[in-house]
Amino acid sequence: MKAFLILEDGTVFTGTHIGADKEIISEIVFNTSMAGYLEVLTDPSYAGQAVCMTYPLIGNYGVCREDMESRQAWPDGFIVRELSRLASNFRKDITIQEFLKEQDIPGIAGIDTRALTKILREKGTMNGMITTDENYNLNAILPKLKEYTTGKVVEKVTCSQKYEIRGARALDENGPISGSAKFVPDDFAVGIREKRPSITRQLNGLGKKVALLDLGAKDNIARSLAQRGCDVTVYPALTGAEEIIADQPDGIMLSNGPGDPKECVSIIKEIRKLYDTDIPIFAICLGHQLMALATGADTYKMKYGHRGGNHPVKDLKTGRVYISSQNHGYVVDTDKLDPKVAVPAFINVNDGTNEGLSYTGKNIFTVQYHPEACPGPQDSSYLFDRFIKMMEVGKDA
Repeated sequence: MKAFLILEDGTVFTGTHIGADKEIISEIVFNTSMAGYLEVLTDPSYAGQAVCMTYPLIGNYGVCREDMESRQAWPDGFIVRELSRLASNFRKDITIQEFLKEQDIPGIAGIDTRALTKILREKGTMNGMITTDENYNLNAILPKLKEYTTGKVVEKVTCSQKYEIRGARALDENGPISGSAKFVPDDFAVGIREKRPSITRQLNGLGKKVALLDLGAKDNIARSLAQRGCDVTVYPALTGAEEIIADQPDGIMLSNGPGDPKECVSIIKEIRKLYDTDIPIFAICLGHQLMALATGADTYKMKYGHRGGNHPVKDLKTGRVYISSQNHGYVVDTDKLDPKVAVPAFINVNDGTNEGLSYTGKNIFTVQYHPEACPGPQDSSYLFDRFIKMMEVGKDA
């Protein structure tokens, strides 16, 4: 069946329909990751958007549900050059085509994704429609595309109630150390699956209590803390600061999430209350932006954002560059940053935009990129260890 991707500038791509049989209007963005399409699809930060994968072949290793980063897929639509007809992976549960149908996500394949990406880079992120209607009326569609906004999507993706994740008490609970895992054919034949390898080598968070505010959190944030021994309590995004503080956590994490940070008016007010405490705080992506807004800084929408697993960021203190996983369309405006409140800690090597802040006189640091990866490089996982060290200092103070 034919499918059409219609952009708000009037450009039309013709391809093949994939996934669910439905029509959607969404914000069209692109991701440059070469692998990790399942983690991209299940990243809540993509709620309200349709994702174009720039890597030309998607779906070749199928879908392994164990690799999902949340309870479901979140993008409105999925755009690829070629959807693999064969899923070759002993771990796979279903094909990506089956997964897209199951998750009610429509898509389009067979288009020139390089041309689409070039349009978005040159003209900026724009809205679009995916449809199978060959009799579409372009003049009627374009006004609808211009009207679309992602809206308040944090409330859509956050958890419905508070829950707890017990931290590891022994390293072997996390699975084999990465690089040491062994495939045992006899075990696999009778349905025994080995645990996923772990990069955690010490339980330096043992006994620490972390409050994670779920703004659209990927599972590997809580997992990265729990594998280090931390007991994690996950709170819905609209939880009041008083409840979190009353639970007496050793540290607070503000997660990633979707949408325009300025839409989160009530959440920003509660984060300001958390800032006013002496509890150590580590924030990622949307959490980083909300902390900046809560302390008087500003954010703005980027031309086409940073999305992928190959973005270089520079630590301004050490000069070291890390390759990072990223997914954001908004950024903190450092020109409006008060150095008495916070100073830049990381920058993006490609365009010089802000990638992290260190808060003056506070036990708080925030990053725009994703140390939890999934997908992408794990260069920055050390930031969880830094957070744990902050909690130790806070406890001794």
